[in-house]
Amino acid sequence: MEDQQKRMALNLLAYAAQRDVQPQQLCKLAGIQLEELKKPSGETLSAAQMNNLWTNAGQLTNDPLFGLHFGEALQIAALGMVGEIIKSSSTVGEAITHAAALSHLVTDIFRMEVTPPGKTFIIRYIPITDTTPSFSFLQLMDFFMVFTVHELDGLLLQKIQPKAVRFPYIVSNIAEYERVLRCRPVKRTGEYALEFDKKYWNEPILTANYELQSLLLKKIQALPEQATEIQSLQARIYNYLLTNAYLGIISLEQMAANFNISPRSLQRKLKEEGVKYQDIADAVRKSLAMHYMASGNYPLKEVSYMLGYNELSAFTRAFKRWTGDTPGSYQHN
Repeated sequence: MEDQQKRMALNLLAYAAQRDVQPQQLCKLAGIQLEELKKPSGETLSAAQMNNLWTNAGQLTNDPLFGLHFGEALQIAALGMVGEIIKSSSTVGEAITHAAALSHLVTDIFRMEVTPPGKTFIIRYIPITDTTPSFSFLQLMDFFMVFTVHELDGLLLQKIQPKAVRFPYIVSNIAEYERVLRCRPVKRTGEYALEFDKKYWNEPILTANYELQSLLLKKIQALPEQATEIQSLQARIYNYLLTNAYLGIISLEQMAANFNISPRSLQRKLKEEGVKYQDIADAVRKSLAMHYMASGNYPLKEVSYMLGYNELSAFTRAFKRWTGDTPGSYQHN
């Protein structure tokens, strides 16, 4: 059976690499052999190694909210077998119920408990032990709570806002938690919980977006190797936007928060590379537009909507700016 701990560690290393942390350095500090970690066989990681991995990732990225931002960035495909089971569910309620039943395969720090809908439904993350929470425990709890919210987006292809978010303590940097979780967290003793409107429970899951995501990930894998080797900020942003484009192109402010820098610093770093954030976002939109139109599966109005344009006329103007041609003329060439 797939080792979910090792899968989690590899995804963490990949995200840390996006944040300018060398995987080899992080593994060395955590007491992990990177080459062994990549092998499907072999021993699983110990609790101490996972704790060291999270702790050093937070320190090397200088991000005390590393788990929060990691959860915002990760996609359900990263859960492997568990993610596939969740995606094959017919409704959100069924998917969450499956996730709760399978949570022990992904982590041993908590179990998930789902309260079926009355006016709302609640997902609780119940710690397995009563010991004082470690840094890695707090990071993991942040990660899973944020990951839940953002993957509900992916299941429904819309941004979901919880009605309530509860922690057993007052969180630091409450504004950032509110931005990422889309709801101001409150303190309630002994409870890590997300509460959602009951209307989402029976919503059918949309799977086409995951087929799209798979295509986007293949497109990323086909990018020139030098882009990965250079590790320029614009390349990392381009790759991030492309692989997450099935949920829309995020703003500069959201991207800056994901990289744990200020919007002004992000703009300055990109300026040093001779590019603007809008240029990168437009390059991603252009690439996606070409893909959608070449497939022949989408009307122009739908392509416009998928790229974040409320009006077809706005998409037409943008496309003409990118290519010198209108979408309609391009399709008939």
